[in-house]
Amino acid sequence: MEVFFNLTWLIPLPPLIAFFAIILFANPRKRLSSGIAIGMVVLSWIMSWLVAFAFFTNWHYMVEHPYSVNVPWIPTGVTTLTMGVMVDAVTAVMLFMVGFVLTMIFIYSSGYMSFPGHLPSFLDKDGLDPRYSRFFAYISLFATGMLGLVVAGNLLLLFIFWEIMGLCSYLLIGFWFEKKYPDPKQITPKQAGLKAFLTTRVGDVLLMMGLIFLYIFAGSLNFQVIFTTPVMEKVAAAQVTLPLFGTVSWAVVIAILIFWGAIGKSAQFPLHVWLPDAMEGPTPVSALIHAATMVSAGVYLIVRMFPVFIAANDGHNGAMIFVAFIGAFTALFAATIAVAQNDIKKVLAYSTISQLGFMFAALGLGAWVAAIFHLITHAFFKALLFLGSGSVIHGVEHGHHHAHEVAAHASTGHGHEEHDEHGEHGHAQAYFDAQNMMNMGGLLKRMPRTGWTFIIGALSLSGFPLFTAGFWSKDEIFAEAWTRDGWLVFAALGIAALFTAFYTFRQVFLTFFGKPRTEAAEMAPESVNAMTVPLMLLSVFAIALGWAGIPEWFPAFGRLLGHPLTSMLEEEALHYGIEAPPPPYNPIPLVVSVVVVLTGIFVAWLIYGRKPLEAGQRDPLEGWLGPIYPVLRNKYYVDELYQATVVRFFKWFAGACSVFDRVVIDAIVNAVGRFGRWLANSLRRFVDELFIDNAVNGTGFVAQVTGSVLRLIQTGQVQLYLLVLLLGLLILLATSQLIF
Repeated sequence: MEVFFNLTWLIPLPPLIAFFAIILFANPRKRLSSGIAIGMVVLSWIMSWLVAFAFFTNWHYMVEHPYSVNVPWIPTGVTTLTMGVMVDAVTAVMLFMVGFVLTMIFIYSSGYMSFPGHLPSFLDKDGLDPRYSRFFAYISLFATGMLGLVVAGNLLLLFIFWEIMGLCSYLLIGFWFEKKYPDPKQITPKQAGLKAFLTTRVGDVLLMMGLIFLYIFAGSLNFQVIFTTPVMEKVAAAQVTLPLFGTVSWAVVIAILIFWGAIGKSAQFPLHVWLPDAMEGPTPVSALIHAATMVSAGVYLIVRMFPVFIAANDGHNGAMIFVAFIGAFTALFAATIAVAQNDIKKVLAYSTISQLGFMFAALGLGAWVAAIFHLITHAFFKALLFLGSGSVIHGVEHGHHHAHEVAAHASTGHGHEEHDEHGEHGHAQAYFDAQNMMNMGGLLKRMPRTGWTFIIGALSLSGFPLFTAGFWSKDEIFAEAWTRDGWLVFAALGIAALFTAFYTFRQVFLTFFGKPRTEAAEMAPESVNAMTVPLMLLSVFAIALGWAGIPEWFPAFGRLLGHPLTSMLEEEALHYGIEAPPPPYNPIPLVVSVVVVLTGIFVAWLIYGRKPLEAGQRDPLEGWLGPIYPVLRNKYYVDELYQATVVRFFKWFAGACSVFDRVVIDAIVNAVGRFGRWLANSLRRFVDELFIDNAVNGTGFVAQVTGSVLRLIQTGQVQLYLLVLLLGLLILLATSQLIF
């Protein structure tokens, strides 16, 4: 087994090699670039599964003796920071998920990025995105970040990979930076990338502060050192007095600072505003952010640092309460917003924010195992849903362009020569929103593979009873909330689950059922195999993965399968001093879970499935909700609030600083410049005129005098020259005789 664990070091390396290979060598050859990226991520996937299954096959021993290797890295004077890798149960489970999901997204991307329908026609030279190679370079670096973060054995290395993902999210969200919209208020990819980068930096700064304080008290950032009982007791015993809060443990302060990093990365309230706008990037990027990388990293961080969160007061502390509150509030908050969104990707974006809220609420209650279980299942079905939505958008874009070509051909007889609105001639093509579900309908017949796999993902996201992975992982959170007396959390999550089932199947009925509401939907083709095969493979895990966590009390299946995943994680929790016993059987959370899911699906069917919307028909919710609908549609006006307060304040502050800059800083800089010019002029006159000029002039004078003297002996008579030469030789001979 040791030979497999030694591969841990190499897991992040292949995508990093792919990144440099594409940027430096393969960039002009697009298909070669995608081939390198896919081949390297497959290699990482294979190594990830070798390491993961090596752990799974002997997990009873490995939980007590996790694989860990560290080498000296940065001497700090007192101690030395190390660099290394660690494989425990959490790492193994994450490697099982991340490696496979990344591979599916990479394969899918090779098909998705082959139709630049949103770009000007003159950029569509070979049927591939003009920056096709660059895209695969960026996602390879993104994959390096997540794989490195998972296997990192200390917080400093984890933070480095964390920031690599932050950089890649900025580059990929704004990938189509030239894209514009008719509505000037609609955010562009360029603006969305900057918004994501700046928003997540807020959390990252606080996270870095938490790591610095932790290093001060723990003396190390190595996980195996930090999580030892003496170090945790030392951090918990240290006290600090804060305004308004009084005396609290440093463990609580550090935990809250670290959690702010997760709030930013996992888009929890109030730093959630970047994630819906991140949908401006290509859909594979959305899948990367929402499933395999980025936002799941925030939950992973809290899972990994959980011993710090429970260090003070046996876990009954302000940090845990804060995590539970933010998680439960965000779960309900985001679920209500998703109800009124028409963009197929933004519905899923708010769904991700909500589901991550479920995980944080579970962690805040101490349900460590349930949070990890839902993190893994959510990654599979959310990757399926995002890739499915990308397939839908791809098909609708194809349908729209085909409809435009047919119309152009009918009117001119030369439709194949027409260009779009960015072209040089031909019919102007009006802006068409291929992501708006109101422009879809009836796609199940046109795109059966995409449709049925999307429905499977929707069932799992909703938590459809018994046979979906989402049901078993979400039910575990409900059971934990009920058992641990988290009444408010249980109620908030129950209502959020009701909304989740409703908006998910609202999305399904608007997209796949009824009649096509546009020509684009009517002519939409099924996506290529490179896109649909990953959907089918992911759909298997969206159903079957939950069976690994069926509790033992469940008839037949529970006793047969023995919940291997949750059993392993429960033993891992004990190793880290986390009390995470399986919740006892109680019919109330189970019944609530089933009822809210079925109710949400049934209501969605009543409104959108029983009588599907026709072309041009207004959303019934808009009339029923009245003034509430615009509030939900505009996301509670949080973005507008930030623009009116935070953004306006910092613009004013920047303006005020610019006055100081002009009056004080510029004056100082200009004065220094003027002094420099005066000094240069003074030195020029002194040195140049007194020394340089005199030296040059003196040299010329010496040459002139010497030439004047030598000029007198130049007669032009050869005889005279020979006589002088002969006399010179005689003088030399005479001199030599006198000397010797």
